[in-house]
Amino acid sequence: MVLKYDLNKDLKKDMDAPVILLQGVSKEYKEGIPAVSNINLEIRKGEFVFIVGNSGSGKSTLIKLMLREIKPTDGKIFIAGKELGRLRRMGIAKYRRSLGIVFQDFRLLNDRTVYDNVAFAQRVIEAPAVEISRQVPKVLSLVGLTEKFRSYPKELSGGEQQRVALARALVNNPVILLADEPTGNLDPKNSWEIMRLLEEANRRGTTIVVVTHNKEIVDVMQKRVITMNKGVLVSDNKKGGYLHEKS
Repeated sequence: MVLKYDLNKDLKKDMDAPVILLQGVSKEYKEGIPAVSNINLEIRKGEFVFIVGNSGSGKSTLIKLMLREIKPTDGKIFIAGKELGRLRRMGIAKYRRSLGIVFQDFRLLNDRTVYDNVAFAQRVIEAPAVEISRQVPKVLSLVGLTEKFRSYPKELSGGEQQRVALARALVNNPVILLADEPTGNLDPKNSWEIMRLLEEANRRGTTIVVVTHNKEIVDVMQKRVITMNKGVLVSDNKKGGYLHEKS
């Protein structure tokens, strides 16, 4: 029997509920020193949201909290109506498999081909072989890597490796995709290509949350921008772009 954590099913129970909800969330790695403090945040299904801020502002901690890599010291986090703090070990693993996740350092399996790196995400959820053989070529075509399916990560450029990582994140049609500095190791051309692919995934209905320090990308794309500073959510600009201080 295949057990799946179905965020789509959970969302249908309450179509008006935010897909991501943080209520009074704080996290202290050391007692009395908060990495994030009293965060209240709602993200609706189908939104594209940037989380920005200087190094040490707490933005990566927010992503780790949403991934349930860490638990909040205070407050509650709900994803598609489910409280992450109530998940047990097996539930956490199933929950993470339901997400699309992209990291700055790609995190590919170096001993497997491009095809097998992407197929791995489907095998983890025990997708049937016929579905894998249909979905993997489809998503590789989406990210422009059809001709690279037999290549290994070491044979690819940084931009190509990140596209493989993105294909792996998208192959299971996630409701939510979390990206932590996905363009941090890329040149401008490849950075824009990754953002174009994320925007296309968003058009297809995936909720996108991107942690970034790239001000140019944020200003040009004009998506919702959440700004962190010293662990506090200091602005939530739904009109898009950085809120630049007046000189």
